[in-house]
Amino acid sequence: MSFERVLRWALVAIAIAGLTAGILARAIDRPDWADLAWELGTAPVIGGLAVSIVRDFLSGRLGVDAIALLSMSAALALGQPLAGAVVALMYSGGNALEDIAVARAERDLRSLVDRAPRQAHRKSGERIEDVPVDAISVGEGLLVRAGEIIPVDGIVGSALATIDESAVTGEPIPVEKARGSAVLSGSLNAGETFELTVTAPAGESTYAGIVRMVTAAQTAKAPFVRMADRYALILLPVTIAIAFVAWRISGDLTRSLAVLVAATPCPLILAAPVAFIAGVAQAARRGILAKGSGALEALARAHTVLFDKTGTLTVGGARLLSIEVAPGEDPDEVLRLGASLEQASHHVLAKTVVAAAVERGLQLKAPERVKEAMGSGLSGLVDGRHVTAGSRQMLPSNTELSPWELRAIRRASWRSALIVFVAVDRRTIGALLLADELRADTPRAIRLLRDAGVARMVMVTGDRAAAAQAIGAALDLDAVLADRVPSDKVEAVRGEQRLHPTIMVGDGINDAPALAVADVGVALGARGASASSEAADVVILADRLDRVGEAIIIAQRARRIALQSIVVGMGLSLVAMVAATLGWLAPVPAAIAQEVIDVAVILNALRALTPALGAGGRRITPEQGLTLRHDHQTLFRDLDRLRKIVDALDDVTPEAAGTLIEEAQRLVQGSIVKHERDDEDSVYPKLAEVLRERHGLSAMSRAHREILHLARLLSRIVEDMPSEKIDRYIVRDAQRVIEAIETLVRMHTAQEEDIYEAVSAHAPA
Repeated sequence: MSFERVLRWALVAIAIAGLTAGILARAIDRPDWADLAWELGTAPVIGGLAVSIVRDFLSGRLGVDAIALLSMSAALALGQPLAGAVVALMYSGGNALEDIAVARAERDLRSLVDRAPRQAHRKSGERIEDVPVDAISVGEGLLVRAGEIIPVDGIVGSALATIDESAVTGEPIPVEKARGSAVLSGSLNAGETFELTVTAPAGESTYAGIVRMVTAAQTAKAPFVRMADRYALILLPVTIAIAFVAWRISGDLTRSLAVLVAATPCPLILAAPVAFIAGVAQAARRGILAKGSGALEALARAHTVLFDKTGTLTVGGARLLSIEVAPGEDPDEVLRLGASLEQASHHVLAKTVVAAAVERGLQLKAPERVKEAMGSGLSGLVDGRHVTAGSRQMLPSNTELSPWELRAIRRASWRSALIVFVAVDRRTIGALLLADELRADTPRAIRLLRDAGVARMVMVTGDRAAAAQAIGAALDLDAVLADRVPSDKVEAVRGEQRLHPTIMVGDGINDAPALAVADVGVALGARGASASSEAADVVILADRLDRVGEAIIIAQRARRIALQSIVVGMGLSLVAMVAATLGWLAPVPAAIAQEVIDVAVILNALRALTPALGAGGRRITPEQGLTLRHDHQTLFRDLDRLRKIVDALDDVTPEAAGTLIEEAQRLVQGSIVKHERDDEDSVYPKLAEVLRERHGLSAMSRAHREILHLARLLSRIVEDMPSEKIDRYIVRDAQRVIEAIETLVRMHTAQEEDIYEAVSAHAPA
């Protein structure tokens, strides 16, 4: 605890001790001791306040504290020590409370600095020696081992390198760097050991620049200015004028003292910090750590929000999007063979493929005689068959791409995905599409921000323009800025700041400079690098983007309550000042009246601890929420199978088409129709009990009816299929109906998930 905080708490203790001792002395009929105790309890507070006012004045600030100084000094000068002691307690207590409110979490950059390598492996002839990074010169050769962080900027000297640049550029998927390609310091070697030729010394490399930008942005921030100071220039002269009028009317300086005591600005001193402390506590219950009330107040004024993409709007790592297969092949078998082979690889994408296979319950086999071609893929034996998994270069070069392969490449391009082909005995049987994907709560988070009054939302990312534009369009963002390095992100934030108060939301080290320079930096601390959490003003402890909107709503309510407390409190103080001017309140009663006003102000400000009225209606328990989602995961697997059937119907024989259409009809009737009827009969009645607006539920029931209608159409198609020959028109009609069912059910299920989230017990207050 700093000396200043210790001094503030000491003044509170002295004021309490002096007031208490004086009351006890008066109780034993020793008024002289009482006056002395009250004077001794007031004088140190006057001294501390005088020093504070002089210091603030020299720094260009003039607060309403001057009124408190005048009232306490006048009370002692006019022989009213009890009034002075009461004001001293009010002021010192409010000052200590404000000290708690604005105390910010310590923000050192130790974690960011610790991540930077201290040593590098320098090549010296045939020897490799470890040297400090500061001793590295441009043009020297380094060895970067697997799993190490690249110490300086340079170019690849080996044949190939696999680099994870997510900490610097935000690109979630490792990139292959050929000989001569540039690599950035702070990136991670996700492949094998490679050689690096230095192009910049450590102090001028990318990672060092990030550290400097964070430090500069943080030291440039102004301290939080109390809301009370905004009213000081009006309140101070008004108070002095009314006190002068009281003296002129009565000719009694005691009446002027009563005015000063009644005007003591404790509603201003107490209301804002108490309301914002309560807001910080309410936010903490929702997994939102605001580093001081200044951050919360800035959140309340937000107009523009800038988002990083990778790890913020998206999951932040490669995921298996789909499995494209050759005609007649089984998607699960394609994944099983590919994942069995990928078990022998250390590549980041290999882990994704293996994890996807394990999640589906596939039985993997140990590969044999595995050979890996860096940057292309690997091959080996699985179950005695020669399996190859990798890029197009790994496929047989003497054949042209088949229609299904062209379709797979086209779909990968549309979705900005990487594609891993799987071949068995030199015949390509399928392809795995891997890409980053939206977080499940991202659409809801965007809607919540719009509801909170955020007028402009921008995505700024180091990712490619195509991938960024696809995400921006899906979320209906106002602007998308792609291919941005950390310094570009800082400039983007500053550009928005010139127009409106701006929030930056990110989770990676590359976001730290922008987080630090924004009016409010918000870090997803559960996922993000610790550097971003250190640089941010608000950290989302729960791994949920929608908490950003909740933080803004909580901040707006805390600010609104603070303003209400200030306006009402000062209005009541003005009434007390008028009463004192007319002689209806003496100094001590005026101090007591002011104390009552203070208590009312504090109680009102503490409303920020509770959810808003009407927001805490009936909700379902988390257990009930799980029940409502009873079979969505099973449903998604069935929908995946329907999508594969739709694709397979493109080029199968009539007999096979009939079998697939019948399988789709069985899936629809046995899974989808049953699910929707269960929802209508048992789930929606439960939702109706907690939803205040039933119109949305009616629309959901309308979707149920449409799904059941499409299911009946598919049943009619199956019933009407001729047993001897199925023509292409029946196949086309079935394809359209199956695809419509699959698309509608996915959208409908996503809407249900949003409703379940909104009415669950952990939904935003």
